[in-house]
Amino acid sequence: MLSTRTLNRGLAGAATGGLILGLLAAVPAQAAEPAPPSATAVATKDKGGAGQGRSVAAAETSAAARSITRSEVIERAASWVGIGLKYSWTNTYQGYRTDCSGFVSMAWGLSTPGLDTTSFVPAGVASWIGKSDLKPGDALLNDAAGANGHIVVFGGWANSARTSYMGYEFTGSGMHYREIPYPYYSGHGTFRPVRNNSIVDDNPGDQPIAGNWDGGAASNVGVWRNGMFHLRNDDGSTTFVDWGGGTDLPVSANWDGTGPDNVGIFRPSTGQFHLRMDDGSLALIDWGGGTDQPVAGNWDGGAAANVGIWRDGKFHLRNDDGTPTYIDWGQAGDRAVSGNWDGTGPDNVGIFRPSTGQFHLRMDDGSLVVLDWGGGNDIPVAGNWDGGNGGPAANIGIWRPSQARFHLRNDDGTPTYIDWGQPR
Repeated sequence: MLSTRTLNRGLAGAATGGLILGLLAAVPAQAAEPAPPSATAVATKDKGGAGQGRSVAAAETSAAARSITRSEVIERAASWVGIGLKYSWTNTYQGYRTDCSGFVSMAWGLSTPGLDTTSFVPAGVASWIGKSDLKPGDALLNDAAGANGHIVVFGGWANSARTSYMGYEFTGSGMHYREIPYPYYSGHGTFRPVRNNSIVDDNPGDQPIAGNWDGGAASNVGVWRNGMFHLRNDDGSTTFVDWGGGTDLPVSANWDGTGPDNVGIFRPSTGQFHLRMDDGSLALIDWGGGTDQPVAGNWDGGAAANVGIWRDGKFHLRNDDGTPTYIDWGQAGDRAVSGNWDGTGPDNVGIFRPSTGQFHLRMDDGSLVVLDWGGGNDIPVAGNWDGGNGGPAANIGIWRPSQARFHLRNDDGTPTYIDWGQPR
């Protein structure tokens, strides 16, 4: 099973007295800043603009623009969520104004203290795009001035109908990461999709996967690379399966309840799982989206495996009948993982905490088992590596990108190392 990454958010409303900012070229260098809105006015507003401070010079920002990946934008945006920042036209954090446009300037890696909503496109930093072009790291912009303008970092579609999305925004009430109707809440101006001209798509390289590909006693490992699964069988041979592409994330489990495990992908941009059956057919399931981390397992004890996502410390697991089961487990920065840790009943969930190199595994009775294994940039995997030694419990492991090596933990705590994939 795999992972990606994290999140959290903010939005607020219009301020009194409008700060009217024209295009940067029309703003005198000595222009006086109006007084910030009252604390009461800001605290009661949760959507839309709440005023902005003056932009950095357009020429300086355009010249300083650097290439930045989509995942870096999302990580930077998430880093301001949940840390108690207060909205201000004049205050700064990490050199950036703590208002909506200062926040997006930070997420996009622009010059401090940041542009304002009227300036992103005229400064040559961003360009208008279509709805169908939106990808995580882009934004929804209302380019009006002052308190009438607002901008939101696009985190990914929240549903396959593309009627709402996960967004990061800074409003008068603080930082938010939440689901927002497309293009924005009604009554707050005109919002259009926009893209940082310096943003580049991620090249994630190989991503690890695990499952029982050949029906033997033990689980196997594999990697997903540029739309192709490279699956390692018990005898060391490779099975290749073309499935997915782009920024998809690999998953695996026994989707049809018979034969060996199957592969699949989770497409964050549409919030859909594309699952491959034994006969090569496709099953589509709408579940999650944005920066959710996919998981798979048999949550309800039926014959077939199910899908799920991990978001903000909570698992959203889909049962056979389409209903969800919610489990609070983990915290920001963790990586989701799943497996039958205790060898009985349905599969279990867990997280891998890179900062400590620990797996926090949830048992059937809700108790916690902590195992030290890996750390840093390692990516977690799970499977029955040793065939159970007579027992059915799943084991943990990690894939180390710098080595392209699986470090798998057996029942007795000993490691098995398997070189598979390409280093990154």
